[in-house]
Amino acid sequence: MSVLDLAGRALAEESARFAGLGWMRGTSGNLSVVLGRDPLRVAVTVSGRDKGELTSDDVVVVGEDGLAVADQPHPDKVPSAEAGLHARIAAVSGAGAVIHVHALAPVVAAEHWPDGVELRDLEMLKGFGRAAHDDLVTIPVIANGQDMRVLGDAFEAGFRADTPAVIVARHGIYVWGDDLRHARHRLECLEWLLRFRVETRLVTEERGVR
Repeated sequence: MSVLDLAGRALAEESARFAGLGWMRGTSGNLSVVLGRDPLRVAVTVSGRDKGELTSDDVVVVGEDGLAVADQPHPDKVPSAEAGLHARIAAVSGAGAVIHVHALAPVVAAEHWPDGVELRDLEMLKGFGRAAHDDLVTIPVIANGQDMRVLGDAFEAGFRADTPAVIVARHGIYVWGDDLRHARHRLECLEWLLRFRVETRLVTEERGVR
């Protein structure tokens, strides 16, 4: 089995997992894994498919610009429109995998805190790669748009190596890691953290916490 076949199988399995959680409704969301870095080659899920029904063939190889490369088994398939942002995140962060889902909690959190969502003193932060105490974590929020170069510039402007996530306002969240499992664990923990932040917002504001 080729590297691309293995990547396609892993992407399909993870996509089904997130679809089952309700984080990839309809045909929304996309996942990617890095296949190589010189030049950058990223395997990303195809556009317009139900993410709970993907197969190992539903993957496209793109370059650093997010466009499908000619030399691949599926040159006729169309990559996600957001493949360019996946490639940019992989190039800037050095991540091996990027996950983009439309979970509700991150989008709601960005509505309340459009300048960035602050998290602190929560045990689940350890699962996101940060300290549970005495560590202020701010998840950046960037404006939505259809131009992946603009979104990429906004992501890079606020990038911090110790904060592997960005929320796109009124859209969804991107989380990355060394591989798909690492990125998934970070996303699962961060979704919990953001849901906690949203659901306790009134209590924390009454206590004078931003």
